[in-house]
Amino acid sequence: MVELFKIGHFSIYLFGVTIALGMLAGIFIMSREAKRKGLNADKMFDLALYTILAAILGARLYYIIAFAPGYYLKNPGEIIKINAGGLSIQGGLIGGILFALWYTKKKEISFWRAADAFAPGIALGQAIGRIGCDVFGIPMKKIYPWGIKVSGQILHPAQMYEMILDLILFTYLRRRRGKIKYNGELFIKYIIGFSINRAVVEIFRTNPIVINPLTIAQVTSIAIIIIALFVNRFLKSRSEILQEDVANNTVEVPIYQYLLILALAAAGMWFYYYIH
Repeated sequence: MVELFKIGHFSIYLFGVTIALGMLAGIFIMSREAKRKGLNADKMFDLALYTILAAILGARLYYIIAFAPGYYLKNPGEIIKINAGGLSIQGGLIGGILFALWYTKKKEISFWRAADAFAPGIALGQAIGRIGCDVFGIPMKKIYPWGIKVSGQILHPAQMYEMILDLILFTYLRRRRGKIKYNGELFIKYIIGFSINRAVVEIFRTNPIVINPLTIAQVTSIAIIIIALFVNRFLKSRSEILQEDVANNTVEVPIYQYLLILALAAAGMWFYYYIH
């Protein structure tokens, strides 16, 4: 990991900083969308904070179970050393969703309305978080100008591929947020889009193969997409057209927001190549 500085014996890493910035940006976007949808701001903020903690726990547990169970069984003391690496973004998503389902039921919050408010912010947060990620791609068979040199090899900048795809997903969700016909529609679109992005980026990374030629992450993505499609069919069949969203069909993304997204992509890439 890229160490930025130290506070005593405690190291501050680039990945941790970008994840924190991504969380803040995601919460900001979520709060604005929650306000537009008439959701309680305090309840949504609490939901966001607790879900983030659950997502971190889920990311760690899924990584341990799916990627290196043997190692952690032999070295249980390493389980709590998150700063040493080992988080699965898909595990984080699963952990966050399971917790949010329980929490929203307990607090009498509409899970699907809240999930729709969260969707664009999650995509943006993931894009920002990827800027500091230190998991590079596989060596390039043919050298392209955007390759990144690491330990004498020219690798695919898999982090940048995922950042760009996540920003595209964020833009799409921002455009669609006022046109949903039933609660949960936007979140399902996010789930499917995220899973496609993850499966595509996985082509340029090295991870354990479970069903040749598919990696653990790709198999997980396929499973998530299948579940999401079934859930979407269920939601669509049991829901009536939302009057609140019909009234908001005129919600549009101002041109300056597109420019900000492009600026974020450019700044992220510049910083990535500058650091590495």
